[in-house]
Amino acid sequence: MKKLRAKAGVALAGALLVCSLPTQGATPSNEELFQIIQQQNQRIESLETELRNARTNAPAQPIQQGQQSQQGQKALEEKIETQQKQINALAEREQKPSKLDKVSIGGYGEMHYNNLDAEDRANDLDELDFHRFVLFFGYDFTENLRFYSELEVEHSFVEGDDSPGAVELEQAYVQYDFNSSTSILGGQFLTPVGILNETHEPTTFYGVERNDVENIIIPTTYRVGGAQVTHRFGEGFQVDLSVHEGLLIDSTDPNDAFRVRDGRQSTGEAIARDPAYTLRVKYSGIPGVELGGAVQYETDASQVNNDALESGLLWEVHSVINRGIFGFRALYAEWNFDINNEIALANGISAAQIARGEDQTGWYVEPSVKPFEKVGFYTRYEDVEGARTEDVFDQWEFGLNYWPHPDVVLKFDYRFRDLNLPSERGRDFDGFDLGIGYQF
Repeated sequence: MKKLRAKAGVALAGALLVCSLPTQGATPSNEELFQIIQQQNQRIESLETELRNARTNAPAQPIQQGQQSQQGQKALEEKIETQQKQINALAEREQKPSKLDKVSIGGYGEMHYNNLDAEDRANDLDELDFHRFVLFFGYDFTENLRFYSELEVEHSFVEGDDSPGAVELEQAYVQYDFNSSTSILGGQFLTPVGILNETHEPTTFYGVERNDVENIIIPTTYRVGGAQVTHRFGEGFQVDLSVHEGLLIDSTDPNDAFRVRDGRQSTGEAIARDPAYTLRVKYSGIPGVELGGAVQYETDASQVNNDALESGLLWEVHSVINRGIFGFRALYAEWNFDINNEIALANGISAAQIARGEDQTGWYVEPSVKPFEKVGFYTRYEDVEGARTEDVFDQWEFGLNYWPHPDVVLKFDYRFRDLNLPSERGRDFDGFDLGIGYQF
């Protein structure tokens, strides 16, 4: 009888163990699930030990009593099997990621103080500006299908027509990876040209303001709607090919005709009758070295047939080198536009402005040194030949970055700008800039 009571106790313990499992509607946390699984594994081991002992120590019994004993053991085995299945289900549930595990959030921002003294005091600048605040949102549908976006607020606020700010969608695309080498994306993205257009978080470059060549000529940030294919070869080579909306450059305003930066449509009800194509080749097979170049062809840079401005071609080459404490960046970019001089002159555009519009170029070199983990120094020379009269200048700049944390930076620089057109000499300036930036 004692042995039968022991076996009944084991069976009762198994029943209580099954009853102790969470009900179907319960939603314990991952930590609670782990503790439950650990406890139940221990209980199963204990039950199995008791079952083995019962089998080993069971004496010879009458047939009817032996049959009852075997039925009790079978019931206990079934309960243990049921318990194990439930534990396996809990373990699988614990390992299954929630939707929040597929979400990624980040961002960056920067505030600038500019103190510039111009030759003509009317052009002085003494200004504090929270230049941009950007949030990243991403979601992984599967291991090879994902969504990525950036939402930006520029100049702190947007309120009324005279507001200095803007709310802009910088990127929003879906990307599919065919394999580790080839991917395709569709939506709004940053064109693969230059150094800064795709990577421009403030912690990643020197200077409070972005360099002017990649601001006026390229022009960063240059975002478009369309599709892009990327293929990575062995030994560090990568090719990107995209088709996207073209520029909408004005060719009639006597003051701003042919200015590239003003032609960005940013996929806001963008006219797309004449698309553009961009091809970039990049090499990064040596640690700390990136060499690249891109070509962009605009089938009609004004999106208007039979006007002064027709096709356009941008080409650029660049290098980024970081070896030890030394760094070096250099870039050359050039636009060549097909302009109908007769129509442009009829629109009141001067011959000098037509000439500036046809060939717009810019280049810069930027050596740097980072002798300490948190401090780096740089100097930069750049030459800009844009379409607008104030976009024709050369500039010297030097300064330093201080990183109290890899994702936080404090910046200082001093600039000297000489405008090359006599009519703009009053805009010559020198002065300093201060900045703080972050990314996460």
